[in-house]
Amino acid sequence: MSNHLQGTVTLNNGVDMPAFGLGVYKVEEGQTAVAAVKTALEHGYRSIDTASFYQNEASVGQGIKESGILRKDIFLTSKVWNDEQGYASTLEAFERSLEKLDTDYLDLYLIHWPVKETFIDTWKAMEKLYHDGRVRAIGVSNFHIQHLERLLAEAEVVPAVDQVEFHPHLTQEGLRAFCERHGIQLEAWSPLKRGELLNHPALVTIGEKYGKNAAQIILRWDVQHQVVTIPKSITPERIISNADIFDFELTDEEMKQIDALNENSRSGSNPDEYDK
Repeated sequence: MSNHLQGTVTLNNGVDMPAFGLGVYKVEEGQTAVAAVKTALEHGYRSIDTASFYQNEASVGQGIKESGILRKDIFLTSKVWNDEQGYASTLEAFERSLEKLDTDYLDLYLIHWPVKETFIDTWKAMEKLYHDGRVRAIGVSNFHIQHLERLLAEAEVVPAVDQVEFHPHLTQEGLRAFCERHGIQLEAWSPLKRGELLNHPALVTIGEKYGKNAAQIILRWDVQHQVVTIPKSITPERIISNADIFDFELTDEEMKQIDALNENSRSGSNPDEYDK
């Protein structure tokens, strides 16, 4: 993981993925989303993460076009939603996402949640999209170890990515170790726990040493754990600030201090209890 904003990780199929990007969950379709994507790309981001469920794919596509950055230089992720899962419906959902994003391929396509009745059939459809060259890499989101084990037992293609909730209150040590053993790249959604950790005294104190805020400390911690991270923001100053984490390095002691904040607590749903 290179130590700059456009640094990449190499996925298990050889594709390079930016280690840092912009997430657009709950970013309103329209000018708000267009502006956030343009701001991020104009300030050096090269990865944008959206989903059909976010209902802002059209604005993401427009923001990419208006940025003037070539599509080939942007790593674009979307996800198939729960009610779109199944073999045929996943293929249809993929086409809808491409149309809205106004692109002819995705860099990464993810199963959004492990809907237990359908996620194997969904994966078979994603494998077809991958083999057909429609998407450069395929992966999953919100999969626990047991979901990954079930998938790996039937998959031809090992998922390239598992995008999960990950932050200092939810350090996912067991899942991280499992993914590392199987060559699956962990990616963090809600790395700032939806803002809940921004005033945490321990993080603020570490930040004071480096002239950084708590958000920057958390995002730096992600990068040093080799976890891809996609903080969401619509504020230009914060989009720029979030990426300003490549001019310092946390010590081993500080990394352990942040690891010790783990409470196994979530801001979002637990995949074990989420099957809609």
